[in-house]
Amino acid sequence: MAASVKGRIIKVGNSQGIRIPKVLLEQSGIQENVEIEVRDNQIVITAAPKVRAGWASAFSRVAGNEDEDVLLDSHTATVWDEEEWEW
Repeated sequence: MAASVKGRIIKVGNSQGIRIPKVLLEQSGIQENVEIEVRDNQIVITAAPKVRAGWASAFSRVAGNEDEDVLLDSHTATVWDEEEWEW
């Protein structure tokens, strides 16, 4: 069941804020970082994506790929690399 409550804009330092009741946070699943945007004259708050979300599965897919050269650029050398660089 969705909860609906009325709130009030409060002063928070030089900014303004809204207290979000615990029940709304629990129902939304939002725990930490959020993204806030204005959409159709409404302020929309959503959970921010987790940093590096999906990286583990992407690395697993690449690790299972026998053709690991797909990760390497076919040509990365510059003119300086070809003419000036000395080993």
